[in-house]
Amino acid sequence: MTDEAAQPTTLEHNHTPSAKEGSAHPTREKDSSSSGLSRGEMTRQRILEAAEAVFGEQGYYEASISEITRRAGVAQGTFYIYFRTKREIFVELVKDLGRRLREASAAATAGLTNRLEIERQGFAAFFRFAAAHRSVYRIVEEAGRVAPEAAQEYYQSICRGYMRGLRAAMEAGEIRQMDPEALAYALMGIGHFLALRWIIWPQTSAASTAEAASSEAAGQSAGDQSTTEQVLPPQVFATLMDFIAHGLAPTSGADPTPVASSPSGQTGPLSPVEPAPQPAQDASPAEPHS
Repeated sequence: MTDEAAQPTTLEHNHTPSAKEGSAHPTREKDSSSSGLSRGEMTRQRILEAAEAVFGEQGYYEASISEITRRAGVAQGTFYIYFRTKREIFVELVKDLGRRLREASAAATAGLTNRLEIERQGFAAFFRFAAAHRSVYRIVEEAGRVAPEAAQEYYQSICRGYMRGLRAAMEAGEIRQMDPEALAYALMGIGHFLALRWIIWPQTSAASTAEAASSEAAGQSAGDQSTTEQVLPPQVFATLMDFIAHGLAPTSGADPTPVASSPSGQTGPLSPVEPAPQPAQDASPAEPHS
């Protein structure tokens, strides 16, 4: 689209929306103090959320700034206060999705020290995120062509946090010694394709996906296994965790430490996002996938 060209404006991330902009989303304006975001930050986030929907539905080349601003409920001129071009907001969106995924994983695994439980809760967080943000697959894949550096950083930032947790678990003797980078990418790939098969592809139940996304939006506990069961078939999730438990087990001949099961008896998955810093003895994970 032709509206990608940069406008002669500066980036002002502390911009305060006009009354006209605010009226489009009055509830967001009222919540600015409780959310900890300024009105300008909320406007920027609203534009990013609209961009996620538009790029996810139409793809980068068909998407337009005018459609993004229409979805966001802001004037088109407001867009250029925060982003100079369509490519710039696309790159920022890829960064934003990666950051939100890492935060979701960190929240799900905070305070955990058992590596397999970290994997279970981290993977659960990733699958919920993929269900709530189905467009992330298309956006990150397209970023490989539009902004390859952004796509590469998306995965590398996930891997860096993942490697830290895996190294800590290896040093503690909780899992076997392996190449942490190769292991991180291998686990990320497993999660990526399981989500692709059971969440992204058309065979996935739209009702289950909508329900999972609704639960996350409502602030359901990140550790609630029932949400994961709505996204992935129980036997798929159980197979994943069985594979991880035996694949990571130390080579001492002992069986891997059992992972706590959900109320339904299903065991859980692996962690896909860079978690918040934890004490050195803790095996803090990271997140895999797209």
